[in-house]
Amino acid sequence: MDTTNKLPLDMVYHWENTKANSLYMTQPIGDGKVVEYTWGRAVDEARRVAAYLKSLNLPEKSRIGLISKNCAQWVMTDWAIWMAGHISVPLYPTLNADTVNYILNHAECDVLFVGKLDDWDMMKPGVPESVRCLSFPLSPPNDFESWDDIVAKYPPLEENTHRDPDELATIVYTSGSTGRPKGVMLSFRNMAFSAEGGTQVLGVGSEERMLSYLPLAHVFERTFVELGSLYTGFQLYFAESLDTFVQDLQRAQPTLFLSVPRLWVKFQHGVLQKLPKQKLERLMKIPVVNKLIKKKVLKGLGLSKVKLAGSGSAPLSSDVLDWYRNLGLELLEGYGMSENFAYSHMNKPGRSRTGYVGEALPGVEVKISEQGEVLVKSPATMMGYYKDEEKTRETFTDDGFLKTGDKGEIERWAV
Repeated sequence: MDTTNKLPLDMVYHWENTKANSLYMTQPIGDGKVVEYTWGRAVDEARRVAAYLKSLNLPEKSRIGLISKNCAQWVMTDWAIWMAGHISVPLYPTLNADTVNYILNHAECDVLFVGKLDDWDMMKPGVPESVRCLSFPLSPPNDFESWDDIVAKYPPLEENTHRDPDELATIVYTSGSTGRPKGVMLSFRNMAFSAEGGTQVLGVGSEERMLSYLPLAHVFERTFVELGSLYTGFQLYFAESLDTFVQDLQRAQPTLFLSVPRLWVKFQHGVLQKLPKQKLERLMKIPVVNKLIKKKVLKGLGLSKVKLAGSGSAPLSSDVLDWYRNLGLELLEGYGMSENFAYSHMNKPGRSRTGYVGEALPGVEVKISEQGEVLVKSPATMMGYYKDEEKTRETFTDDGFLKTGDKGEIERWAV
């Protein structure tokens, strides 16, 4: 699978040329109101912000930080940073000041985009004074230069910037649960291979709709939502808050839906509070009635239009998987890491098995070491850890396989 002719920015320009007037992103702004972005408007605003970044005359390939909950500007900023010839450094929107400080210093970020955050006052002391801060429309109150002012003031960057496939596109910092966060270096080729491979395997098309709410700073959401939409042209909707989540889902009517075990369990509990488990099970055994009940439950969750549902980041218990499957929602579990841009293994529709993370995705080689460790290799595998050659060497085998640190076994079964 060769993606060198279809890098992320090339896809941005493709939709600008072919679907300029089609709706791309729907952003809630409070009180039930939304702002809608066509592909044309989204690319135009990204071009204007890119022109502003170029006007700063930063060194070539500067690292530019991005700290915000998911929103339309998050996606457009990623593009703008690439258009301006720089490297994006996303930060989780829940980090403490110490970790914010470590990442911004380690990556030597010159600029930081600040967006929708719950606790900016707690993070703010971690931002070095030398870093120029810019604010998104939904950011906490501040006196930074604003997105809207930049978009109004700067004409769009005219040229189509093209980046080399093997250039560094982004540095994704790991959670740091085992020490200081490590900066995973991902190239444009890594991102392209992962996005194109994942969408092709699942048969994702341009008519899909997704709700973006898991952190875009994490590779799971970035691969399947930001890059997935970029490689297929489907529509993105953003969630406003936990309180409005059900309304956000109802607005989006997603056909694809990703979540994590904690939230799948939470959704299940919400249903069982209204309809006790024994009663639900009894109704599900009655022909005709069971179809109506399944429809009603999924509609109440805002998932009645979902064709593909995924779960990742941790294993989901078999009873929860079975519960959703009984409702007619086949949850597909997947397995991946920041170090391979979430592109490794996935259960496929009609072929999912509880307790397994699925089959190796196209282009992924996998083997088990003598110690039982899962080793993987593909064109989505990272370039290495930023400023840490020693750790990079330790993480790869002599023949170029990524040491996942996870134990596993391979079981082969008939197609």
